[in-house]
Amino acid sequence: MGITSKNPTTARAIVKCGVLVLAAIVAFSCRLFAVIRFESVIHEFDPYFNFRTTQYLTKEGFYSFLNWFDDRAWYPLGRIIGGTLYPGLMLTSGAIYKVLHAINFTVDIREVCVFLAPLFSSFTVMVTYLLTKEVFTEGAGLCAACFISVVPGYISRSVAGSYDNEAIAIFCMLFTYYCWIKSVKTGSIRWSATCALAYFYMVSSWGGYVFLINLIPLHVFILMLTGRFCHRIYVAYSIFYALGTILSMQIPFVGYQPVQTSEHMAAFGIFGLCQLMAFTTYLKSRMTESNYNQVFNSVLAMLIFVFISGFGAAYAMGKIAAFTGRFYSFLDPSYAKNNIPIIASVSEHQPTAWASFYFDLQLLALTFPAGLYYCFKNLTDGRIFIILYGITTVYFTGVMVRMMLILAPVACILGGIAISSLLDVYMPYSLEEPDTSAPKKEKSKGKASRDDGSYPHRHNIATGIVGAIMLMMAFYATHCIWVTSEAYSSPSIVLAARGSHGRIIFDDFREAYYWLRQNTAEDAKVMSWWDYGYQISAMANRTVIVDNNTWNNTHISRVGQAMASNESHAYEIMRELDVDYVLVLFGGVTAYSSDDLNKFLWMVRIGGSTPEGAHIHENDYYTKNGEFRVDKAGSPTLRNCLMYKMSYYKFGALYTEHGKNTGYDRVRRAEIGDKNVELEHLEEAYTTEHWLVRIYKVKPPKNRA
Repeated sequence: MGITSKNPTTARAIVKCGVLVLAAIVAFSCRLFAVIRFESVIHEFDPYFNFRTTQYLTKEGFYSFLNWFDDRAWYPLGRIIGGTLYPGLMLTSGAIYKVLHAINFTVDIREVCVFLAPLFSSFTVMVTYLLTKEVFTEGAGLCAACFISVVPGYISRSVAGSYDNEAIAIFCMLFTYYCWIKSVKTGSIRWSATCALAYFYMVSSWGGYVFLINLIPLHVFILMLTGRFCHRIYVAYSIFYALGTILSMQIPFVGYQPVQTSEHMAAFGIFGLCQLMAFTTYLKSRMTESNYNQVFNSVLAMLIFVFISGFGAAYAMGKIAAFTGRFYSFLDPSYAKNNIPIIASVSEHQPTAWASFYFDLQLLALTFPAGLYYCFKNLTDGRIFIILYGITTVYFTGVMVRMMLILAPVACILGGIAISSLLDVYMPYSLEEPDTSAPKKEKSKGKASRDDGSYPHRHNIATGIVGAIMLMMAFYATHCIWVTSEAYSSPSIVLAARGSHGRIIFDDFREAYYWLRQNTAEDAKVMSWWDYGYQISAMANRTVIVDNNTWNNTHISRVGQAMASNESHAYEIMRELDVDYVLVLFGGVTAYSSDDLNKFLWMVRIGGSTPEGAHIHENDYYTKNGEFRVDKAGSPTLRNCLMYKMSYYKFGALYTEHGKNTGYDRVRRAEIGDKNVELEHLEEAYTTEHWLVRIYKVKPPKNRA
């Protein structure tokens, strides 16, 4: 039985499935650039901790994983792993690993971790189609699926080797939204319970679930204000909140936060409001209007008083925790910089530049408002949700560049809605044959009527518009592939650059970690800035003083104080922390701008944020003109601190650029001020091939006996 025009439904279904499968394949393959270019390596910093814990999970089992006390992190404090992470990523990888081995497909856990993000990006394509289809049309869903398969804003966290929580969290988030829309449309207990289970998976995977548990209550509240609240919304939200909250509290790291922290109080308040509205609807059906109004006003006043009093009392007694610093950072972009420098120091927490919107979204930045227009044009419960999702994420993305990851899916959805709606209007006219034989009808006042079908050049105009849309989508695909190849496919652990003789590979990080693993004692303690803690633990298998968890600001501040103090004071701090080796990143030779000297002012700010660092003042590290300089005009305090000495030790005799004197820093574009740096309490242990990583050994104290 062939696929002919006699069976258009089957043909459309096959075409739809083909487009979806193709989009999923493209999504998977686009994220394999890193594997093709280099090898199966884990990217960035956090993924190394996730990989290390996943290895432990598959080797020791689930209960040992939950009770694991890691003595190689945060020396001498250590870390209880099970109670300080979201285990969803590790459990997902572990489950896939066990299933593959059960069917005799013996793959290493590293390969599972490397390819997990591309795999889930394919799932994300499917769920994006389903969500967009529910709120608009199938055509919009197919367009959205094609957009999200290659959008750079999502590829940035889903390439092969990007083994971070976001690898599965975006799928979890969109699947939760899909189940929520289905439960709102149907009022089904089954869909509401499924939504709660999807939310539970989201909570187990990523701390960004807080955005979700505030967006869904906001949607319900807007439906109340617009008179759309009904029994379907009541059933959907009541079951979702009650079951979802109970399930989320089973995650050890979350615990009682859903009923104790301010970030979750909006969801609780909307739950109470749903019960109140349902109860008032019941009373209204049983009472006369005058009695109902009297009872309603009295009960409402009493409930408002009880709620405000109860909330205030609970907050005063500490039963309800205040908003976290990260939450305040979303509401006030300057809050973190003024109050919590450890948050402000993270590059992902910086405000988003305008160019980043085009870089990560390209065409979608233009179709985003058009998609909002088509949603407003014919409002439904689902489209109101997409509007709220889009507007809130645009604001939060402007505050914090990391939120681009959450903006990208809704930009694809709204972009799919806009492109699909335009094609629905113009595609029929572009496909029809232009009628040149029929006599032209007289036009009244020189204009064609909308009903006589005689638009002048209707076919040509429609063809031109459809062609322009296709051209823009082709440019979008080209841009996405270029961005993926150039910006998001090179692992940070292995750097690449183009030189006069071709591509140059900088493998200094793995070289340094391998040296540590092979040439230091197993119980050696390594001090570095917190950015590199996870990599040192996972790749060098050595104990670190601080790592990327950043849960203890005082401990990180102590390391910052050591880096910002003179060598004698820093030596006292290192002896206090029992440090054996100090690791620093230095990019002056290779022009690597993300080195420790460029992060140094954050070490100063964080180091001076605690009482022990009261002697550290940021202004002391600037010149009299307020400049941060490393040459002879630089501040004496800066040129005498430990970080400056470790970075420039023996550098003063090195030629780095043609036509420049020795000691020319290619990052700061200056000739250093002190070319004869000497160290008293440290000695150089190892410097990598391109000077990117420098390791120093802390000398034992002198024998004063």
